[in-house]
Amino acid sequence: AGRDASRAFATGDFTRAGLVDDVSALSPGEVLSIQSWLSFYSDNYDPVGKLVGRFYDENGAPTEALRQAEAAIEEALKFQAESEQRKQQFPPCNSEWSSAKGSRFWCSRQSGGVNRDWTGVPRKLYRPGSRGSHCVCVRTTGPPWGQPDSTEHSDRGDLDDPHLEEYDGCHPLAEQCVLKV
Repeated sequence: AGRDASRAFATGDFTRAGLVDDVSALSPGEVLSIQSWLSFYSDNYDPVGKLVGRFYDENGAPTEALRQAEAAIEEALKFQAESEQRKQQFPPCNSEWSSAKGSRFWCSRQSGGVNRDWTGVPRKLYRPGSRGSHCVCVRTTGPPWGQPDSTEHSDRGDLDDPHLEEYDGCHPLAEQCVLKV
């Protein structure tokens, strides 16, 4: 009681070093876990006061640290929405690996937990600033994502996205790809 240990709710570090109120270096996901925790408490408990410290001054007024934390929450929510939109455009592939057969990637109308009316083909997706790639399912017909259906597109879906690469040894329009070991 009387101590702010917000960081521990995001990191799971309930040691003396982790029971602190500094949330400035948390990742977007960790910031959202604090936001979730705050929502839970505001929905289920009546406030009894404000703790003087990093986030509120002696008059109960918000500090600059609180404004920065709220801005970080807004950025994390925006990042989460953008990630969900990317997942709708490029759902993750289904995949399996065995020492005998190697890696198999495939697309279905539900792969990646995204229900849709198209199957798609496996491609490597590279994101600027990220290391490596991951397998995603890519629409092969219609206009590119976010563009209205018109006669001015090449009816190739998102196949021409510059962040995509075909898997070597796989047919460009195959719904599955097997890479031998």
